Amino acid sequence: MPHYLVAQSELPEQREARRQRAGKSAGETYAATLRQMRPGAMVSLISPADEDAVILSQSELATFDAVFLTGSPMHVYNQTPPVERQLAFMRAVFASGVPSFGSCAGLQVAVAAAGGRVRKMPERMEAGIARRISATEAGQTHPMLKGRPPSWDAVAVHGDEVEELPLGATLLASNGATRVQAAEIRYDQGVFWGVQYHPELALEELAIALRSQAADIVEAGLADDQDDVLSHADTIEALHRDPASRALRWQIGVDGEFADQEGRRREITNFLESLSELRGCSGV
Repeated sequence: MPHYLVAQSELPEQREARRQRAGKSAGETYAATLRQMRPGAMVSLISPADEDAVILSQSELATFDAVFLTGSPMHVYNQTPPVERQLAFMRAVFASGVPSFGSCAGLQVAVAAAGGRVRKMPERMEAGIARRISATEAGQTHPMLKGRPPSWDAVAVHGDEVEELPLGATLLASNGATRVQAAEIRYDQGVFWGVQYHPELALEELAIALRSQAADIVEAGLADDQDDVLSHADTIEALHRDPASRALRWQIGVDGEFADQEGRRREITNFLESLSELRGCSGV
């Protein structure tokens, strides 16, 4: 029976706010996704950014089959105690050799922990759908993107981005909004796969996120007013209820890579199926 560790960088008040909006914290969403994808798997949650966080040793981390890093409002370029605790945790994960995977802020945490740089997006945020993500030459044959078409759309809500990947990293996918949409990082004893988008999210959760950030989306110039954001969120929620609807897919301009749950989760599926090889690469 596999045992996964989900590390959430949301602080307690942020976790509670997300529960009020969406019913789950980011970590609880990830845990639910993993349990659905691997019935019977054990999933433990940890909150390394918290002031009273449990600190796991490298040997304790090594008992897990994989570590997952969630998205969050954390800005990893801010030198705050929560950020430093999260980065210290990620460096311990790398040192333990346990394979890890991260989405959105999870990718950014791994980048910063390994010596790369993260910044606020200089022109705009990416909210709702990350359009026309395309694999690099390295990404076209990388196992994380197995099954992806030459270009695809994905769930995304972020205002920060990777500015520079660390040494030992491989850029796997990009789009017009941000250069680093997917990457592999090899650092210390560990291997990390990460994406800037959210393969773990249901479309219903995306709709909730868009509604909660409607003012930010308008300020970024992505919508004329908040009513436009709310209407877009309603359409995405309708697609959640009826993902096969050709009319809704046409209205939003997406295909099965975005509409179908299996398509959205492709990177996580590939990571889980590659765990034995990844552990072999790290020597665990």
